[in-house]
Amino acid sequence: MAALAYRLWELKAEAGDPSFAEMATRMGAAASKSSLAAAARGLVLPTWETTWEFVRVLAVDRLGQDAEVARREWRAHWERAASAAVLSETAEGYTDLSLAEAGVRMAQHPERRALARRPVMIAAVVTVAAGAALFTWLAPLSGKNEPTAQATPTRAATPYDDSAFEQDVTHPDGTVVKSGTEFTKIWRIRNTGTIPWRGRYLTRLNDTPCQAPKRVEIRVVQPGEPVDIAVRVRASDSPGRCKIYWKMTDGTGTQLLSTKRPIFLDVVVG
Repeated sequence: MAALAYRLWELKAEAGDPSFAEMATRMGAAASKSSLAAAARGLVLPTWETTWEFVRVLAVDRLGQDAEVARREWRAHWERAASAAVLSETAEGYTDLSLAEAGVRMAQHPERRALARRPVMIAAVVTVAAGAALFTWLAPLSGKNEPTAQATPTRAATPYDDSAFEQDVTHPDGTVVKSGTEFTKIWRIRNTGTIPWRGRYLTRLNDTPCQAPKRVEIRVVQPGEPVDIAVRVRASDSPGRCKIYWKMTDGTGTQLLSTKRPIFLDVVVG
């Protein structure tokens, strides 16, 4: 459960770290903000429905991932958490069920989950401690105050570099532009690490019929601060699709944040 909760925190940070209230209202999650917050704390097994709503609004709606691929991936994560938790339920009459089925029963009957934890209190303490250690060391929080959370993970003492894509400010994917015209693409990203960004650039990774600078400078960005990055682009003279990728680099062209996907422009020239 701690591992599942950490993955949910990681996804939340990658999606720009919206509040649980935003997820439950403006972003349209079919779960309450308290249920979403509880899922990310890792102390109890959330229902699959709550887990999927947490993932759907972030991975699918905000980050644009394929819904079926995301569903399969996160269903596997959830079933692993349910399978581990069900080991403490076998004495409570669930031995004739599959691990996944028992996990569903557990999520639907929290009072039985509480009873089952009594014989394995030491294991529960170890699990909670491991979850707390994971959150303290790795959870990329932006410092927002969540009123429904009982405890807020602290940032790691060791400096680390991280970023989160927030939005396409102009020309979202699929925008149609006229051939031969110039336009400005703007992305908004956030420094979610503890290291200020200095001497950094967005460097183009590929060539397309659309013309764009090879490198664009990024202003100094402090930890926790967002930045809008603008690139001037000239559309190709003939119709077609124009998709250009950029990665963050230093002044020598060395790529930074290697685990992050490139950001990109994706327009249709008409």
